Amino acid sequence: MFTNKTIQANNLVGLFIILAGILNISCASNSDKRPSPLMSDSVIINKTLVTIEYSSPSVKKREIWGGLVPYDELWRTGANKATYLRTSENILVNGEPLEKGSYSLFTIPREDSAWSVIFNRDWDQWGSYNYDVNNDVLRLELIPYPSDFYEMMQFTLSEKDLLFQWEKLAFKINLASANSNEDSLKLQR
Repeated sequence: MFTNKTIQANNLVGLFIILAGILNISCASNSDKRPSPLMSDSVIINKTLVTIEYSSPSVKKREIWGGLVPYDELWRTGANKATYLRTSENILVNGEPLEKGSYSLFTIPREDSAWSVIFNRDWDQWGSYNYDVNNDVLRLELIPYPSDFYEMMQFTLSEKDLLFQWEKLAFKINLASANSNEDSLKLQR
């Protein structure tokens, strides 16, 4: 036989399940409307899966370079959590070896000279607050170039490169598989 206490407990459990479902739906719809939505792109380069995940900020009529993103300071290259790149096998990045794994991607934008692009082994971090230079595994110097206007920051992967575009600037990083014998020898150096 069911007692009043059993019925009340079952009603409370049912109510809790309904509220949890409503809360879950509410949170899911709010995350879709974040100011800097979570984005990702993936590509397979000669049997190697490469993925990038980032939060994509918007220009929103703001001064980006030298304003929202200061020159000569470390930037998480996105918003919220640090942007990260994951590779299922060893790859070459602008001809330099990068072992398989996950890496946060930071930049140091500069007004009139090359930018630093940094791959750091501490990939799962918020912003750049806990950045540690001792975890850097690769640093590149490259010069961004003028591009069409992009309201939202984006990364696009192809079989040959990683393209960054935001506001009226872009940069490209060459990617290649390290599966060939010649590339594997370079990784062993």
